[in-house]
Amino acid sequence: MTRWANSAGRGFEDMASRFGFDAAYEEHERGTLDVAGYFEALRRGLSVDLADDELLEGWNDIYVGVNEEICPVLAAARARFPLYALTNSNPSHHAVWSERFADVLEVFTATFVSSDIGHRKPDRAAFDTVTSMIGVSPSSILFFDDTFENVTGARSAGMQAVHVTSTETVRTALAQLGVRARLAEQVDERN
Repeated sequence: MTRWANSAGRGFEDMASRFGFDAAYEEHERGTLDVAGYFEALRRGLSVDLADDELLEGWNDIYVGVNEEICPVLAAARARFPLYALTNSNPSHHAVWSERFADVLEVFTATFVSSDIGHRKPDRAAFDTVTSMIGVSPSSILFFDDTFENVTGARSAGMQAVHVTSTETVRTALAQLGVRARLAEQVDERN
């Protein structure tokens, strides 16, 4: 928002108040609206006349880093279970995060991107598609998400699901699956 506000000569608060996760945003995340179409809708919503490249710079400026606390937790879980990621994302964002965080993403057996599979969380079709692609029953999946609506969607699709509010939430859920010992071993190895 700051980058867009500066480029448009507007205030941050004004810009932020105009942005919304609207139908065009969701279509872009499903892959049914290309970036040019989404940026046209975004220009209308923000009431700006920014070029696509200016919008793209701000659009991709949201990736500031990785929660370093979660990396050893994921590595410990990966030692016992296959890990899959399901993310609501669009092609522009996907191009950035898949390159910028490639080393972190290696922990996942596969990453499912909403714009690639044509469905987004919390829609039932997103969960059904991923379950089918993995080839397991929904009840054998433990799904983690920081958005409660997505957790509810996963549960409706028959998955076990945990609402993530902190790294500790993930650690606790994994400890119930016997991952705790592996986490302790990793801490010992680093010391």
